[in-house]
Amino acid sequence: MSSSMNFKFQARSETMNPNPSDREKKRTIDLGNGSEIIYFPRIISFGDSWKLFHYLDKEIPWTRPSIQVFGRSCIQVHEALPGSSFNSLLLNRYKSGSDNVAWHSDYEKLYGPTPEIASLSFGCDREFLLRKKRSKSPKVQVASASCMEEPAKKRLKKNNQVDQHSLTLKHGSLLVMRGYTQRDWDHSVPKRAKIEAVRINLTFRRVLKI
Repeated sequence: MSSSMNFKFQARSETMNPNPSDREKKRTIDLGNGSEIIYFPRIISFGDSWKLFHYLDKEIPWTRPSIQVFGRSCIQVHEALPGSSFNSLLLNRYKSGSDNVAWHSDYEKLYGPTPEIASLSFGCDREFLLRKKRSKSPKVQVASASCMEEPAKKRLKKNNQVDQHSLTLKHGSLLVMRGYTQRDWDHSVPKRAKIEAVRINLTFRRVLKI
């Protein structure tokens, strides 16, 4: 189930100070051609993350199309992302591993040509997959002799290492997609049958026309 809302940002800096050791573990993946993702394993303290999780899980009316969070104030994620600006928030609740998000991208006019999307995760860890979009008009290339001699399985493995990425979105983590990531890449949260715990996700975007 999900809910969406537009809101005015108000600072909640007490929950936005990552521990120094966690800050050092920030991971940036250059996807090429002006695309990148940034992953903060712990952007909110472990204890505060659980407080937010329980509040969202119990107090948010998930069956309704629009909501208010914290009396119209919300976590100011751009404290960790200087220069970022968001005016829209989408909330999603994954009841178990059966709840998933299929392959897609958020490359839409209302987000502009280079949308920045920040995703906060609470609760159960879930896998996040990213794969490069196929070219609409692929160029035909003549394979070299060495490539033709190489086993097909080995060539596929090499391509997957470049064109696919996998991250575990942990409790209290922040994932950011920037640049042309939405234009050139698809992402998903796949089904995982053995998972029975809840995950709550807050996705921040900048909508150009509301």
